[in-house]
Amino acid sequence: MTKIGGDGASVPRKRRWPHILAWLALSALILSTAVHLATKPPPMPAYAAVRGDWQPSEAWLYDRDGQLLDSERINFERRRLAWVPLNAISPAVRTAVVQSEDRRFWSHGGVDWLATASAIRARWTGDRSRGASTLAMQLAAFLDPSLAQPGRRDWRTKLRQMRAAQALAARWSHPQMLEAYFNLVPLRGEAQGIGAGARALFGKRPADMTRTDAALFAGLLPNPTAGAEALGRRACRVAQTRDCTAIRAAAATLVSGERAAQLDPALAPHLAVRLLDKPGKRVTTTIDRRIQTAAIVALRRQLAGLGSDRVRDGAVVVLDNASGEVLAYVGGVGLKSTAASVDGANARRQAGSTLKPHLYAQVIEHGWLTAASILDDSPVQLDTASGLYVPKNYDHSFKGPVSVRHALASSLNVPAVRALVIDDVQQFRDRLWALGYHGLVEDGEYYGFSLALGSAEVSLVEQANAFRTFANMGKWSPVTFDAALHLRELPPRQIVGPAAAFIVGDILADASARTDAFGADSALRLPFWAAAKTGTSKGMRDNWCIGWSDRFTVAVWVGNLEGDSMRAVSGTSGAAPIWRDVMLALHAGSPGKSPKMPGGVEARQIALPGTREPPRREYFLRGTAQTEMAAAPQAARRPRITSPVSGSVYALDPDIPIDRQRLAVTVSGSVAGYRLLLDKKPLGDADAGQQILPRPGGHMLALVDPGGRMIDRVRFTVR
Repeated sequence: MTKIGGDGASVPRKRRWPHILAWLALSALILSTAVHLATKPPPMPAYAAVRGDWQPSEAWLYDRDGQLLDSERINFERRRLAWVPLNAISPAVRTAVVQSEDRRFWSHGGVDWLATASAIRARWTGDRSRGASTLAMQLAAFLDPSLAQPGRRDWRTKLRQMRAAQALAARWSHPQMLEAYFNLVPLRGEAQGIGAGARALFGKRPADMTRTDAALFAGLLPNPTAGAEALGRRACRVAQTRDCTAIRAAAATLVSGERAAQLDPALAPHLAVRLLDKPGKRVTTTIDRRIQTAAIVALRRQLAGLGSDRVRDGAVVVLDNASGEVLAYVGGVGLKSTAASVDGANARRQAGSTLKPHLYAQVIEHGWLTAASILDDSPVQLDTASGLYVPKNYDHSFKGPVSVRHALASSLNVPAVRALVIDDVQQFRDRLWALGYHGLVEDGEYYGFSLALGSAEVSLVEQANAFRTFANMGKWSPVTFDAALHLRELPPRQIVGPAAAFIVGDILADASARTDAFGADSALRLPFWAAAKTGTSKGMRDNWCIGWSDRFTVAVWVGNLEGDSMRAVSGTSGAAPIWRDVMLALHAGSPGKSPKMPGGVEARQIALPGTREPPRREYFLRGTAQTEMAAAPQAARRPRITSPVSGSVYALDPDIPIDRQRLAVTVSGSVAGYRLLLDKKPLGDADAGQQILPRPGGHMLALVDPGGRMIDRVRFTVR
């Protein structure tokens, strides 16, 4: 048959088929191009780039021997640990995952076409299929989340995954793909990768996972949030075992979350927070794991024995005297603490009596006092810019004339204040700053005479290093936590004279000198040479014990980090037993040795008449030695007004006649020829027993010498 054209010519029908075929080919090309473009996957990174960009969410702290001390979570988006090489994963886990997720993984090129055909046939017939998603396809989705957007399981998404998987298989080896899969796979909770999953879910390293663990791990992959029953059934199918009792029990344990972070020893959480600041960071510290553990045990035992109703918190720092390396750093042990995350070793607390050794070292070094000098432990009032300062001893009693040795060893407050009067508040503040107490940012006038009794706030690390200066004969150098910093190579600075450092150390190691205050057999007494000083802050809020041997300095603090007072806890019942336990552990089998006497020190037998102290051998700076020390007679002391006390306020009684309410003036010392002035007007001779007829208002009483020079003055108020 032919078709007649418009001009009468016939056109054969068979000539149209090439045009039709051409159009069909063009349409197919356009369609395939559109499908190719629509299913084009994102570019896949190289294995080396993925491995290099991996960043754990954790950072790790190691002891001086490379053993793990603690870890710190830095990134809270996902929990990742270090990248786990394929050969560090249990073979049972590798086999279980490949068998359950992609049994032909080792033979295909990213897409399992047999599984794909089976899945298409199953969907066409309505049969059940195990799915065609390969490990390479899942890995591609891990690398680019756009390949597996939630709620999208259409053909286009599946084709993009398949093409991405083929691209991966073309550039990566199969072991590389499997290793990356294990490290990128999301697991239960916030864990990502087998490193975090093995630790959080099984309490093991990936290399230590058993066949049961492997079945459970593979069973988690299709649905990491599955409950215990569903997980147990799936894991049982993976394990291909008839008796699933053990697997079901393990599934219940896994879902319950009982196995959490068993591989993290958590021996130094506060130091981890202090030193670990970047994900993946690994810090090898100077900490000695054995000493750290001993300090934790001693602190935990003492706090448990005291009870949380008396004291809840504590901290311990141990230094190596020679290098300044921190061998133990315990910021707290938890127990019943209400502020367990606060670092007690780095928190600033009131120093109490622990600053006294530095004060006495300074005045001894200047030659203003010796260890045998007599100080008056009697009531004293000091007129300061902020008012009247009246120091008292811990037990509210007074010992009368005492030597510097006895005053320091027994931690008497009034003699310490008198020593600071001899010294200078600003000089003492500057000495403390030089010793590393960098919380003292104000000048001496701000702290006043209370600085002698430890009114300033200091940290336990500062305390330990300042006392370490005594152990090193007055040489100060910074401490170091990081074994790579080598701060110990910096030249030390001579802060305290060697002779003064030796004498103060000898006083603090003298058990007989502190017997009056601490008893003959306190926790400070060790079976070898060691010097120690305790301290308790105002209101019983802080309790300290810091001391040193020939090799180590140990500093201990106990108290309540929230600032409330302790109950029935003293220097020897709170911090000192911990100090003793740590010192004994440090010197087990190797007792400490007493220091050698440095040059510039001489020993002399001395008597102390007028005191309760028996004759003894005493150490002096060369040129200051004496054979007898006694309190100066009253007549030899500087004249001063002892009553009324400066700053006093007197109230008149309206029921008593005014002339019966006179104030008696008393003056100490030899005052022959001295006169008294009241409000700049003559009151009379100082030795005549003057009395004041009080009038309401403020008054100033002055003592002047025969030449008219003012020697002393007091201010008081009458109401």
